[in-house]
Amino acid sequence: MRNAALMLGIIAGLIGLLVGFFSYGYTVFIDHFGERGDLLTQVDNVALIRGAALIAPILAIAGGGMARSQNRIGGGLMLISAAGMYWAFGFGVFTMFPIAMAGLGGLFALLASQPDTA
Repeated sequence: MRNAALMLGIIAGLIGLLVGFFSYGYTVFIDHFGERGDLLTQVDNVALIRGAALIAPILAIAGGGMARSQNRIGGGLMLISAAGMYWAFGFGVFTMFPIAMAGLGGLFALLASQPDTA
């Protein structure tokens, strides 16, 4: 289960990096070029989007990397990452996989009671 948590956390973090990159870029684009009617509008909380775009994927990758040696800390980091992505970006077509993978990886890491056997 720890190996599965490791893989899920790293994959969730990499997909979350893409979501975060484009979310951060969108806020910068709107700041630079301005809003365009109803099509392109600025988000309500820019600081939340930018902070979560940076921190949430890093927590998922770090939690996945720690899942084998420090399963409780790694699992907690992945669950915090999943909650952060859900809070900042919501649950949609581009966020459902990183949120689900980070959440499942966090549960796997927390439920792993002993080291994986070879």
